[in-house]
Amino acid sequence: MRRIVVVVGLLAVVAATLLLPVGAATAGSTPTVLPLPNGFEPEGIALGRGTTFFVGSLANGAIYQGNTKTGEGDLLVAASADGGPAVGLSFDRKSNRLFVAGGVGGVGVVYDAETGDEIASVPLTAEPSFVNDVVVTRGAAWFTDSRRPVLYKMSVDDPTDVEEVALGGDFGFDPGGFNINGIAALRGSRMLVVVHSPSGKLYRVDPATGETSPIDLGGEDVVNGDGLVVRGRDVYVVQNRDNQVSTVRLERDLASGSITRVITDPSFRIPTTAALRGRDLYLVNARFGTTTGPDVDYDVVRVRL
Repeated sequence: MRRIVVVVGLLAVVAATLLLPVGAATAGSTPTVLPLPNGFEPEGIALGRGTTFFVGSLANGAIYQGNTKTGEGDLLVAASADGGPAVGLSFDRKSNRLFVAGGVGGVGVVYDAETGDEIASVPLTAEPSFVNDVVVTRGAAWFTDSRRPVLYKMSVDDPTDVEEVALGGDFGFDPGGFNINGIAALRGSRMLVVVHSPSGKLYRVDPATGETSPIDLGGEDVVNGDGLVVRGRDVYVVQNRDNQVSTVRLERDLASGSITRVITDPSFRIPTTAALRGRDLYLVNARFGTTTGPDVDYDVVRVRL
């Protein structure tokens, strides 16, 4: 399938203008910038109820809660209890809980998304690890570990109930390197999808067994793949240092797919993760490579799909 490169901004405005009926507005065709606190060092994002969004801090595990409609917000969690980072986030609408991957701390943290109270901070492993991303499925939160060939399955109802699921199959695990990163759910949570950042390969994971199977992208890849977002058979892969998002359309058997669109924009500053609401894709600018400090600005950008 032919790849389409979409440069959001001027080209998007032109395309939208041509497609819209006379008199229709083109609002939303360029990203809306949602500012985060200076020095925040963001990485993960999740959308909550209504117009709420959450972003976690790599600096100290703080959680920022904002409003996608107004752009305003404040800290929901000032900092994690142990001062560790907040990496990937996932929100469970049913329980109104926020699940947070704890990075080098090797923990999974659960917060009340309304009050910010910590419900649990659960050690997932005693091994050297980097608990990177998380997705909530039916009854469980699944965490990736970029340093170990496993997933951690945490009960949504009882976060202390954790199972380590070994990843089977050949996904090029490097014991001394950085491996599996982002994770998302397919087909009503009956299948998981993960990205191996260094190789740029996508893998299906059977949640019942942990067995992995590569997704054939026809010789293409999504190197530097970070956060994943799924809608139907479309997988949006945030490629952080490439400053782009690739859309992978999976075939019905989920065994193969193709990159159908690449989204770029001048406002991308090393985006890491994304969340989707309606036609709006929200991306966190982590600004990796920038010298950190209390005056460094960070933001979330919104791209209209």
